[in-house]
Amino acid sequence: MKKILSAVVMAALLVFTSLAVVTTASAEDVKMVGVISKIEMAADGKSATATLKDGKSGESVTIIITDDLTLDKFKDKRIVEGDEIRCKFEKAGGKNSSKIFKKTAGC
Repeated sequence: MKKILSAVVMAALLVFTSLAVVTTASAEDVKMVGVISKIEMAADGKSATATLKDGKSGESVTIIITDDLTLDKFKDKRIVEGDEIRCKFEKAGGKNSSKIFKKTAGC
């Protein structure tokens, strides 16, 4: 009986770890430095969308920002269009969700 229970527990553990690897592999973390070309605040003020021009490739990337600290900086005009930004975001499900969003000069 203990052998069967041990085998079932090991199988469940194997399935769990393989699913954990699949979910973490589906979201890609990207680091980028670029200049803000556009900032749009949501009507409720709980999120914003910023479009950055990548410094390396030159392509425009739209990032969704939801953290309160960065949103306050948008509202106070401490981060504005034209500022150079260092950010880290997660690409998942066709959306780019911000994890880190800071001015390169510090702010």
